[in-house]
Amino acid sequence: MIADSINNSSLYPFGPAWDVAFEFLKTLTPETETGKRLIQGNELFAGVDCYDTKSREDAKLETHRKYVDIQVLLSGTETIEIFPKNGLTVSEPYNPKKDAEFYQHPPKAHAKITLMPGQFLVFFPDDAHMPCLMAGDTQDPVKKVVIKIAVELLTYPFPDLGKQDQPR
Repeated sequence: MIADSINNSSLYPFGPAWDVAFEFLKTLTPETETGKRLIQGNELFAGVDCYDTKSREDAKLETHRKYVDIQVLLSGTETIEIFPKNGLTVSEPYNPKKDAEFYQHPPKAHAKITLMPGQFLVFFPDDAHMPCLMAGDTQDPVKKVVIKIAVELLTYPFPDLGKQDQPR
């Protein structure tokens, strides 16, 4: 997971698809119409949506396998809870058409982030996340864009990270 300011997106060397995604984000405003936008076909696209934030009981905890999420608010404020995928109990098995697997809510989040315009969150396939949550005690309207980047389009700056027992 990454949480940062959009102004810092160039600090992450994830390759051309990453750069294209953030160039697209710079064209959006709170007045941007809702709907799906194909940026590079079905490998890199965005969905702009408006909704009211919700209670934890009404939210869904999810992961994705084919896509990495970049989530950005164009207006409003919402909280997102983050969990490690390992140890979660599946409530709805993986659906390849939706690229989503859903989980039962643990009693307490591993981390909580309040997302505001000008910031972005990135969720990789092992990052379970529960978006759309109220930042306070009341529902608030938000406008949000979620960019989906096919996992294979990203380059990773540390390709050997996690490899063990390799000769040095």
